[in-house]
This record gives sequence, C-alpha cells and structure tokens, in this order.
Amino acid sequence: MKKNLLIIGLLIAGFISFSFVQEEDTVPEVEYKVITSIESIVSNGLGRSRLISSNIDRNYEDFTSGQTEEDNSRNKSKRGDIRVKDFEETKLLNFYNIGGIRFQNIVANDAVVSSKLTSMAKEGWELMFINSAVESDSGKGDGQGIFITRYTFKRSL
Repeated sequence: MKKNLLIIGLLIAGFISFSFVQEEDTVPEVEYKVITSIESIVSNGLGRSRLISSNIDRNYEDFTSGQTEEDNSRNKSKRGDIRVKDFEETKLLNFYNIGGIRFQNIVANDAVVSSKLTSMAKEGWELMFINSAVESDSGKGDGQGIFITRYTFKRSL
C-alpha cells in the first residue's frame, strides 16, 4: 500500500513539475535531463545507494498508445525496448551501517551529488526542479526503504 502511494505521489509531483504554459509561436528549443539519486535506508547497511543518469535518449512516443471508446486495446510496448542499459552509475553510501545512522555517509553523498550538479551546471544545464520521496520501513519484518530524489535539468539547444 505504501509503495503504491509512493508511486502515485511521484507521478503527481512529476505532472505538476512539468506543467508549463508557453505561447504557441515562441516554443524554445530546449532539452531536459533527469538524474536520480537512490539512497538506501535499510538498516545494517544492507541496501544499495546510487546516483544514476541515462547516457541515451528515449522517445516517449515510441512507447505510447492512444485509446478510444472504439479501440481500447492495451499498449503493446515491450519492456526490453524501453529498458536503458547505457547509463552512468555513481556509487553512494547507505544512510545506515551496522551501528545505525551514519552521518558521515550522508555528508559524503551530499558532496558527491553536489559535484555532479556543479559538473552539469558547467555543461550548461540549469537545475529546474527537485522532487523527493521516501519509502521507509512499514513495520516489523519489512526491512526495506529508499530515499529517492529526482533532479530535472534543462538547457538550450
């Protein structure tokens, strides 16, 4: 249930973040890029934490279908065609280790993420939005949890 709420929350935040109003005759030529940090909040340091970004583009239209009252067939896109295997992965540290919360790990992650953001700014990317969410331990026996942050950038072509 909590995972479904997390997914719904991320979708709503994404829709709100991308609500742009532009005049029809002044469409700027820009590109967008999203990078994502996933930081484990699994106890005992058992999780994996990463900063990831795609090295290739995907055209959403290739995986989009329209439905009408007359034709409500389901989307036939293949997962393997959507999947991206060419991406950059930067290792981050987990929030917890065997002794509990590890503040040095959090500040180390801050330094690595800041370095990535600075590098992207030097490449002409402008940070537009930051969306965060948490899926944390939901009780005895769960042992799962992530802190996810999406950074949305844009730059002129």
